[in-house]
Amino acid sequence: MKTPPGTGSSTTGPLPRTVHAGYALGSLATGAFGTVPGLLLLPYLTDTLGVAAGLAALLVLLPKAWDVLVNPVAGRISDRTRSRWGARRPYLLVAGLALAVLFAAIFAAPFGHGAGAAAYVALAFLATATAFAFFQVPYVAMPAELTDDYAERTRLMTWRIAVLALTILVSGAIAPLVVTAGGDGLAGHRWLGVFVAALIALGAVGAFVGTRSAPSGTVGGSEPTLRAQLAVAGANRPFRALLICFVVQSAGVATILAGVNYFAGQILRGEKIGPTLLFACFVGPALLVMPIWSRVGARLGKRTGLVAASLFFGAGAFVLVAAPVLPSVAVYLVVALPGRRSAWRSARASTAWCSSSPVTCHPTRARPPPSPTAPAWGSCWASPSSPRS
Repeated sequence: MKTPPGTGSSTTGPLPRTVHAGYALGSLATGAFGTVPGLLLLPYLTDTLGVAAGLAALLVLLPKAWDVLVNPVAGRISDRTRSRWGARRPYLLVAGLALAVLFAAIFAAPFGHGAGAAAYVALAFLATATAFAFFQVPYVAMPAELTDDYAERTRLMTWRIAVLALTILVSGAIAPLVVTAGGDGLAGHRWLGVFVAALIALGAVGAFVGTRSAPSGTVGGSEPTLRAQLAVAGANRPFRALLICFVVQSAGVATILAGVNYFAGQILRGEKIGPTLLFACFVGPALLVMPIWSRVGARLGKRTGLVAASLFFGAGAFVLVAAPVLPSVAVYLVVALPGRRSAWRSARASTAWCSSSPVTCHPTRARPPPSPTAPAWGSCWASPSSPRS
């Protein structure tokens, strides 16, 4: 009997290299969207559009809070999708291209400056965040459905994290230069929107085309209502602890990114390439020390490694209190210290939440079942009760 589209079986054998590479290309979209707004949207609102700092911060925060509500909805909708492309791949293309167009719209500034411009950016960012949810949630659910093999899922995530780290570095470091090359102001930010939109579109189309030869995967059943599904996740105590840790650390990293331009202008005395150098120093070390943190996790356990890396990050951030009296070179070196810890967050938080094992509908079990049959929203939040490695 023919298997309905979107409900096919996953494989236990190795996936083609083209699938590894194609799937990883989706990180061009997630990395660019996850980095550039956090780095430049707040300064764009305050310095270019003339929005008051408090209001600008609120406009940036609200769409992020919206993610908490829309992500489970996007997961449930993709769970129920049936198409000749499977349950997830249609969203890579449709939501990915919508994300690219809407991102460019954020910086289009059709209303110039003032309150109208602020309202427009808020609505555009909210729409973009919605499109991102419908791209990201199915995207990160795919590894658990493409293969039953734990090692193969790890290889998929290794490719993805490598492209993600490179995208974060390149997009974050180049974005301020694009604004400057475009003439700063409204014109420079419009060019920025086009540049990042092109990256997102390339990643979305690349992931869609690159995974065409992959098995469609098996989408398991979920709880009958969204409320019941959230209750299952909330009843898992380790999951709640990991969620709180993730949210708090994400807020800290977001605060650092949002302050890069202000820090460069006020502390580094307006160095033109200050934002680019700061971002490169923060993210660049992650590419170099990621293998070291992986070994730490393998030897001491992921939880111990996470705690050690978090303390390392906090110590480096605390030293920045002395930045006003330090020379610029010393500041860049100090910024690199938290950057080394961010490698752990990229490598381990992503694999722990998105790849190893999905949250099941039985939170009391000591370990998840061997077959990856959880719904998309659960697959995004990997089971924290998985055995340590």
